[in-house]
Amino acid sequence: MNEFVITATRTMKSYAAGVAEIVAKYPSFGAFSSSINGIDLLTTDCFADGEKEVVVSSSIRGKDVFLFASCARNEAGLNVDEAKIELYHSVDAIKRAQAAQIIVFEPYMSCSRSDRTTRRSSVGLWGHLKILSSLGAKHFVTYQLHSDKSQAMVDPTRCVIDDIPAISLLKLRLCDVYIKNLETLNGKVRDTWAFCSVDAGGEKLARRFANSFGVPLVVAHKQRDYSRQNSVECINILSAEPIEGKVIWIVDDMIDTAGSVVTLIQTLSRMKPKEINLMAIHPVFSPPVAERLNRLSEEKLLGHIIVTDTVDCSGNKDIVGLEVVPSAGLSAKVIRTIASNGSMAKLLNDYSAEEYLSSPNLFNS
Repeated sequence: MNEFVITATRTMKSYAAGVAEIVAKYPSFGAFSSSINGIDLLTTDCFADGEKEVVVSSSIRGKDVFLFASCARNEAGLNVDEAKIELYHSVDAIKRAQAAQIIVFEPYMSCSRSDRTTRRSSVGLWGHLKILSSLGAKHFVTYQLHSDKSQAMVDPTRCVIDDIPAISLLKLRLCDVYIKNLETLNGKVRDTWAFCSVDAGGEKLARRFANSFGVPLVVAHKQRDYSRQNSVECINILSAEPIEGKVIWIVDDMIDTAGSVVTLIQTLSRMKPKEINLMAIHPVFSPPVAERLNRLSEEKLLGHIIVTDTVDCSGNKDIVGLEVVPSAGLSAKVIRTIASNGSMAKLLNDYSAEEYLSSPNLFNS
């Protein structure tokens, strides 16, 4: 096992510190525990004209470096462009400091939404990965890319990418908080719950939830108005079973402005479900998301809203019913696996709620 250090740009220092604290407690990393936390390793100097320079404050020669960064909303308040430039400078500085390997850990890779290669437009994800790999990053880690095809943008002869399905965090939350035992799963949940996709493209994600819990799948097929951003003309609901009286969990990889969600929930509500809830991995939360979600809550159309902390949520505490699931524990497991050259299979594979509830510690090791 090579010596390694965990650090971050200004956008994720608090998050990375939490991950480093967990990793340092692993018995197998006892010899490295004093040097794992490198949260203060990077210093960003800003010049009067707006230019930046990142400085590595101590020796990392021959070490593997896990660099956490976010180009979405972040704790430092940097906008997208500033965050990206600081990330690029950080990778360059770490490479020049002769680190053995640079692993860029972006829990939410915001530019993954710009992944379409069939139209006359730039491809933001390709450009981002190309720049980072050219600067010296050899490994990328992220949670739930917007599209499976995005991984194909990484040249495996130069670098690799691990796209970890963070839906496990949401599934565990449902098991631990809302189901709790096998009796509830078999006697109530499987008869009264259903998982719903936000659109046809999200069917695969929603189906994974439905299969894990053994409940029906509902597919929403939306027709967009492509003359306007984040707009939907209408939604058609496809379901093999009646929705009336069921607890619906809408599942998506991200919530941005919640424009699609509003239309979907209004459509579903006319089918008289008992309750409608919302789950997403990445809380992108662009205005006017808080206003829209709170209005749905006030109208008794929306219950629980469950997201992870892959994007900083500290400024969205006014959203009614919001529950933020921490991901630092999962990030620590990813680092442990990579640092020890272990298998990612356990982190990539799906599981059944029945199996988990039969042995709650099964996925916590």
